[in-house]
Amino acid sequence: MSTMQPTALTTLNIATRQSPLALWQAEHIRARLLALYPELTINLLKIVTKGDKILDTPLAKIGGKGLFVKELEQALYDKQADIAVHSLKDVPMELPKGLTLGVYCKRASPTDAFVSNTYQSIDELPQGAVVGTASLRRQCQIKAYRPDLQIKTLRGNVGTRLGKLDAGEYDAIILATSGLQRIELDERIRSELDIDICLPAVGQGALAIECREGDDEVLKLLAPLNDDKARIRLIAERALNRHLQGGCQVPIAAYAVLQMADADKDSNSKNNGQNGNNDAGDSLWLRGRVGQEDGSELLKVEKRLTLTGSQAEQEAQANQLGIEVAEMLLEIGAGDILSAIYNPK
Repeated sequence: MSTMQPTALTTLNIATRQSPLALWQAEHIRARLLALYPELTINLLKIVTKGDKILDTPLAKIGGKGLFVKELEQALYDKQADIAVHSLKDVPMELPKGLTLGVYCKRASPTDAFVSNTYQSIDELPQGAVVGTASLRRQCQIKAYRPDLQIKTLRGNVGTRLGKLDAGEYDAIILATSGLQRIELDERIRSELDIDICLPAVGQGALAIECREGDDEVLKLLAPLNDDKARIRLIAERALNRHLQGGCQVPIAAYAVLQMADADKDSNSKNNGQNGNNDAGDSLWLRGRVGQEDGSELLKVEKRLTLTGSQAEQEAQANQLGIEVAEMLLEIGAGDILSAIYNPK
């Protein structure tokens, strides 16, 4: 990779969580920046978040948003850090005042991975098998597909979760495919859940870099890491979630596919449901789901639009598409489902 022009900055501090996956993500961004700016000194500021500390309670019951990012954002406010690297699915839909997502990186696989020591796929699980996940999104969709399965809460970092599987506490567990791939645990993946069975979380598989608004030197330095195509897709997904007042702890799924007009195939991840039909311009296809925790009701909607104009105009269109798909979900009952979760009796 060719290097960029020298930056006015001499040192960059990256705020990151301390889990192995989070550290991989921060080191990945550090390596990419050093390839561009070899003279830059980049330090990692390792932080423990509230979400890392509370491991005995389902995330949806802890309450609040930003369980895995708030302390990192405080480091940005305090100027202990210049940027924070996040899994985009952990980032709240509304950012704190004065902070911005400077970069949406190229997206890795968005799918959910089926991990088991005995079975090769979710279809092979016997009736009553125990499946571990901390995600209400995964839970509601798996229960809708296989109502006979038992869902048992599973928290902790990837190593902790795999350890509990290996100890026999679960017949299978569900993890993000991209997370396992990033820390070189691909061999633990028995299969990937088909997106028609389990639509991904908003932003799943994508890394985002948060920084202070108006920090022009940092934003300029980060610019080469941005992926315009991923950005459009992720803006649509986040707009849907924002309109539903969702976070990463609620049973909301959304996945956007960008279908290229000038290619037989799009540039998205495999297993994306792409059917190869393109409009005259690039087409953005957004699917959204909201479900009851027990899988008894799973609402599904989708909509496509043809993108036109500049990058900024296309991003605005993607944002509007997210709002429209969210409204479609609300029209068929998503509000009642989410209200019961947001305001438990």
